[in-house]
Amino acid sequence: MRTLVIHNPKSGFGSDAIFQFMRALVHPGDECVLRMLADDFTSEEVCAHIDGFDTIVVSGGDGTVSTLLHAMRGRTTPVCVFPSGTANLLCANIGNALEPAALARACRIGKTAQIDLGELSWSGENGEELVRGFAIMSGTGFDAQIMQAALPNKAVMGQAAYFAAALANPKPKVEHFTITVDGKVYERDGITCLVANNAMIQGEIELVPGCRMDDGVLDVIVAETEGAVQLLKPLAFGLVDPTGKAIGRPHLESFSGRQITVESSGPVPLEIDGEVVADAVTSYSARVLPGAVRVVVDALSPYCPADDAPPRFGDSGVIAYPK
Repeated sequence: MRTLVIHNPKSGFGSDAIFQFMRALVHPGDECVLRMLADDFTSEEVCAHIDGFDTIVVSGGDGTVSTLLHAMRGRTTPVCVFPSGTANLLCANIGNALEPAALARACRIGKTAQIDLGELSWSGENGEELVRGFAIMSGTGFDAQIMQAALPNKAVMGQAAYFAAALANPKPKVEHFTITVDGKVYERDGITCLVANNAMIQGEIELVPGCRMDDGVLDVIVAETEGAVQLLKPLAFGLVDPTGKAIGRPHLESFSGRQITVESSGPVPLEIDGEVVADAVTSYSARVLPGAVRVVVDALSPYCPADDAPPRFGDSGVIAYPK
């Protein structure tokens, strides 16, 4: 088994869990290559020489992982997403067991699923078209402001930095959004507009009931509120009903489609999978990339195929759990 591990050492809290994973993964006769990302890495350069490996492991935060997955789109090599970031929402949405040894076992068993990605495009300061992929969600407005404000405190506070940033701005500006979904136009007012490939956030709360990463569409979510405090209501409903199928999501409206354009009444910051990529945009476009990447899944994942195929690399039941 030949494995390439691509690791961002600056993600999250600098945990050494990826090295525990590698020790659990490698058996006699295997080869495991570790590629550490530089501060100025470009995903295209990193992924230019990944052919010939049986499995690719991408280790980092959601922003790092999404850019790497976008660069690998269309390839058939299975990719294992390893949680090394602050929120690790993509790992939560895939649904695998998160322990290093459990992920190593999943790689050896070799069950996979095809999932969608999203692709965002917008105009830069000099008028050039910028393109970036996303795996979970992107957005403009209050959510991007939260990501921007939380950045200085993420290393110390972790996920709590996002909540602190939200409470620090209780009256965000209400924007008017013109949203075009597969040719149909919607006019809405709200504090944020999100485009999601999957809309499950912390606490396994689904912002859009039944949203999946293999349905071939993206979901647009508008927070039709006038203040941050009103967002507590859908979050509280989410704690009681995580799937949203029983009591819904007040103040949140969603639309689904393959091609989406969002225009705002004023310039707003833009975030992609938790990273602010532009300080001020007035419009952007998004499209779905169906089945763009093949990810490793285990029996806990809702995307795990129901088959009894033998382990891809054998000896999957014998994993050396690190002490």
